Amino acid sequence: KAIVWTMILVAFIYVAAMAIPVLINEYQFQDSLDAIARYASVNHKTTEQIKKAVLDEAQKEDLPIQAEDIKVVGNAGNVHINVDYSVIIDLKVYQWTLNFHPAASNAALF
Repeated sequence: KAIVWTMILVAFIYVAAMAIPVLINEYQFQDSLDAIARYASVNHKTTEQIKKAVLDEAQKEDLPIQAEDIKVVGNAGNVHINVDYSVIIDLKVYQWTLNFHPAASNAALF
């Protein structure tokens, strides 16, 4: 019994060690996305400039995001940013695909 529980514990630690960095990167990216959306209308950025800023943040976090994965809608001072991407975690015996859909928006300040 002890060997089985030890193997389960080791497997859990291994999966956590592989998945937690990906989840932390996604959390940090979501935080950056919120900041970009919040200040986009204040800084009078175009949708292309916002898209580039999002892509730059994704590259900083080493996320597999391409320009076509980013959707930016700007309308009368409101900015809505949606990003869809997937990260594959190789667990040696299983390929675990995590799908992320971070989104951010702001309300007009005036």
